[in-house]
Amino acid sequence: MNPADSPRAAVSAAWSRLPVILLVEIALLVAFAVLPAFLEYFWVVFATRVLILGLLALSIDLIWGYAGILCFGQALFFGAAAYTVAVIARDLGIDSIFVVLPAAILVGFALALLVGWFVLLGRLPPTPIFVALGTLTGTYVAERLALGWYFLGGQNGIPSIRPMTVAGHELQEGVEYYYLAFGILVLVYLGCRWLMRSQFGLVLAGIRQLEPRITFLGYRPQTFKMIAFVLSGGIAGLAGGLIAFHDGFVWPNLMGVVLSTQVVLYVLLGGMGTLIGGIIGAAAIELASFHLAERLPGYWPIALGLLMLLLILFRPTGILGLVVPLRERSGTFGWRGAAPRDKEADGDAAA
Repeated sequence: MNPADSPRAAVSAAWSRLPVILLVEIALLVAFAVLPAFLEYFWVVFATRVLILGLLALSIDLIWGYAGILCFGQALFFGAAAYTVAVIARDLGIDSIFVVLPAAILVGFALALLVGWFVLLGRLPPTPIFVALGTLTGTYVAERLALGWYFLGGQNGIPSIRPMTVAGHELQEGVEYYYLAFGILVLVYLGCRWLMRSQFGLVLAGIRQLEPRITFLGYRPQTFKMIAFVLSGGIAGLAGGLIAFHDGFVWPNLMGVVLSTQVVLYVLLGGMGTLIGGIIGAAAIELASFHLAERLPGYWPIALGLLMLLLILFRPTGILGLVVPLRERSGTFGWRGAAPRDKEADGDAAA
């Protein structure tokens, strides 16, 4: 018997053909699934916040990594949704997960539709700089509005938000909320992965790489960009609804320029155009920020900035670029892991 034909060799060959990014996704799925069993309460709460920020990073990688839309307005959708569910809980006394999370998604959708109508659906195709600055302006205006609006608590925000409930049961921060955020992130991630591997994702990748050719083929690039932009806003709104009930308060920085820029850095550091890269980047930056703030108080932002600058200079494809080949990143479709057949096999097949 040829050793190469043994079951062990067959399994080994099958694993070797799996895309690296799929192996990374499986490893992270297993790691996050069992993480609370090995962490203290504080770190479970910290990891929950990382999952929610990872969901926000996923929303921007959906449009930046695949459609080439650099948006600095994700914090606008995120923060507006957080404020909306906070007001619903405060003024209406409604905290059911079946009401507040759909409301957060709808707010994200609606705001993304409004902003996208201004920055994406003009008579002429917008430039990337116009979209980036337009969304940045919207974020800045929203932050200043929240700071000065007494109904939203001004600079103090809205504190003491009541816990979110499921069938009357309060979801407390800790393991319960961790697995809620984890389950939602997995479902949204799988939906985005399926969408980006569909014909829709292929068109988005084509728009990012060569938009005039996609237009020549009969597609309307601005329509596809708008759909992706609105979906991204809905995901950001969902993350905002989760963060409001997790933290128990909302404040203007949740929709500010700083957070919008920070989310872009998550994706850039983790690996743009991979979906999973934004989650990895969020975890890496949040962990680095926490530890550097303890060891270098007052100087940690400088240290963190230098570390990120060095990584981006020497590895512009991000952390995932260390293990994931370029062909598995955005714009690559279909099964790429199979080894090429030799000419003799091709000839037999043709015969």
